[in-house]
Amino acid sequence: MKKRSRIVAFLLIAILLFSLIGGTVQKVMKDVNLGLDLQGGFEVLYQVKPLEKGDKIDEEAVKATSKTLESRVNVLGVSEPKIQIEEGNRIRVQLAGVKNQNEARKILSTSANLTIRDANDKLLLSGKDLVQGGAKQGFKQDTNEAAVSLKLKSASKFKEVTEKVSKMTPNVMVIWMDFEEGKDSYEKEVKREQEGKQPKYVSAASVDQPINSENVEISGGFAGQDGLLRAKQIADLLNSGSLPVKLDEVYSTSVGAQFGQDALQKTLFASAVGVGLIFLFMLFYYRLPGLIAVITLSAYIYLTMLAFNMINGVLTLPGIAALVLGVGMAVDANIIMYERIKDELRIGRSLKQAYHKGSQSSFLTIFDANITTVLAALVLFFFGVSSVKGFATMLLLAILMSFITSVFFTRLLMSLIVNSNFFNKNFNLFGVNAKHRHDLSEGYDIHDLRTVWDRIDFVKLAKPLIMLSLASIILGVIALSVFKLNLGIDFTQGSRVDVKSAQTINVDTLEKDLKTVDLEEGTITLSGSDKKSAVVQYKEPLTKTQIDDLKNMIDDKYGFEPNVNTVSPVIGKELAKNAMLATLIASIGIIIYVTLRFEWRMGLTSVLALLHDAFLIIAVFSLIRLEVDMTFIAAVLTIIGYSINDTIVTFDRVRENLHKIKVITAPEQIDNIVNSSIRQTMTRSINTVLTVIIVVVALIFLGAPSIFNFSVALLIGLVSGVFSSIFIAVPLWGILKKRQLKANGGRLTVYTDKPKNDEKIYV
Repeated sequence: MKKRSRIVAFLLIAILLFSLIGGTVQKVMKDVNLGLDLQGGFEVLYQVKPLEKGDKIDEEAVKATSKTLESRVNVLGVSEPKIQIEEGNRIRVQLAGVKNQNEARKILSTSANLTIRDANDKLLLSGKDLVQGGAKQGFKQDTNEAAVSLKLKSASKFKEVTEKVSKMTPNVMVIWMDFEEGKDSYEKEVKREQEGKQPKYVSAASVDQPINSENVEISGGFAGQDGLLRAKQIADLLNSGSLPVKLDEVYSTSVGAQFGQDALQKTLFASAVGVGLIFLFMLFYYRLPGLIAVITLSAYIYLTMLAFNMINGVLTLPGIAALVLGVGMAVDANIIMYERIKDELRIGRSLKQAYHKGSQSSFLTIFDANITTVLAALVLFFFGVSSVKGFATMLLLAILMSFITSVFFTRLLMSLIVNSNFFNKNFNLFGVNAKHRHDLSEGYDIHDLRTVWDRIDFVKLAKPLIMLSLASIILGVIALSVFKLNLGIDFTQGSRVDVKSAQTINVDTLEKDLKTVDLEEGTITLSGSDKKSAVVQYKEPLTKTQIDDLKNMIDDKYGFEPNVNTVSPVIGKELAKNAMLATLIASIGIIIYVTLRFEWRMGLTSVLALLHDAFLIIAVFSLIRLEVDMTFIAAVLTIIGYSINDTIVTFDRVRENLHKIKVITAPEQIDNIVNSSIRQTMTRSINTVLTVIIVVVALIFLGAPSIFNFSVALLIGLVSGVFSSIFIAVPLWGILKKRQLKANGGRLTVYTDKPKNDEKIYV
């Protein structure tokens, strides 16, 4: 009997879901916290060091410094500042959306140590002579120009100082913020001022006679709106408290607002194209179940973003990539179940029987495949920094949501369709031609089904292809020894400047422009087909002053604020070390899990396959000279998760086939198991990797340039991952199993446990 209520329920759920998404998606997207790579901003990692010799930096000093930085950030008016204390006496500050990044850098790192000196740079007064909280921003009465007033503790001391200065030549009293001994001088800054540049000192006033007052007014140099802002910031800095420590920038990155907007638009467009193509593929290939997949995948994207907002996550470019890659994970879970259902239909089961058998047998496979990717994502989260940590957070959330929607929501919708009885005989809507169905009385098992891959002897092909893989590894080692890796500044040191222009950039002109701010010997590379973008790299990290001058010059001459990324040697070495450690821990975790769930031979060969994939990505990057940065490591660890995912699905079928045999007495049986398992999962493997490749290719050609290398690494790894699962992991397991058979005297009891009774008939 047909049950219309099930179809009505299905339609209502679909309508309500899409109505909910359509009605709230704008608000959900508006509430997303965008990272600085998507809206522009500034990030800096400070190493907290003693201000004077003999001082010690303890936990309290770092906390006090963090609070002072927080109070200064409040002055900047940033809506979502993020200040974190990290190990090794470090403080990371992230200011997404800050408008004046140069000013932000100055305000944060300024110790607020005010000193008054003469023209010979001799110290006359310091911040210790000021009344705490006595700094105010005001205006000069005669010119109405901005000024800063200070209150001194002793009027007599100030009289003594001004009397001394009035008799000097030149008779100037120079007020400094954060004067550095051996680096700063009044004479040097006067020359800068004569060249039209902003001097480092705050004020240099002439003193003609002694001043007997506890009130000091700093004026001059505060003209216009910019001057007013500078005067207010100086007053705020003095009142926020001086830093009793020295802050060394060991890492910094700044992203221009236009760069962030362009990256967001391009990546969202690429993601939409990729996901749209996946939807079309699922509809075309799986038909009615494909429609259900489109519904559940839409729910996955919506719920993931909703959950991401609830945990106050910060969305970055790699985070968007993780969300879209999660679509691939969700698709995989659907494909695994749909392929199982198709197999059950082909051996003659009814639609209800096929659905229940298919959903039951696919659950553990989906669970195992997701857990291994979770392991890789967890390692990324604990060892990654900044945008990589954001990528890991989104990937973990995406895996969780893809599992919930693809397993539970898909099953709910499928059960409504199946139990409606409307499609009991419409096997074509489930991708199975009636001509290809057997009768259940024939006694066919899904493992007996013929596939389009039956003509291929994968065991026979594996041996020469394994030799080919070994040869590629040897060539890769040679390539790495000769060409090395094109390491980005993340793993070495230096500065990278991304320049954007409305017009075509000329290398010679850019070189001359860089020399105007005393920057030379940088490597300039034009990018983009229109050559309106350029990358300038310096082997040594740029100083704060150099970055300030550079950003102002580029903004003035090219119309866009540049991106500047600076890494110290210490951070470069740490990132390289953590990358190696992350890969090692991920591999160990996966081999332990696979060993516990399957057997150690499967765990060992799985890890050998994924290490093959990781090495191949590295070797190809060495050959084609693409830059290796921190997002590259994220790509490698993601591929490790994806590679093991594919291998586990095949090994799960190996385990099923072993259950059928139980006792092995000939090597040919093992070869048959290897061939059968690969053939039975081949369609699923190709369909899954194809859907993910669709997204990755869209990101490569349509996404932001900043994730181009990341996407290329994923593409290489995805293709390699399918190859290694089919021709390395499972065949190598077969070789190890045959050795075990030989060592056991030609008889091998595979499983002593009885398989569960799965022959229950559903009607």
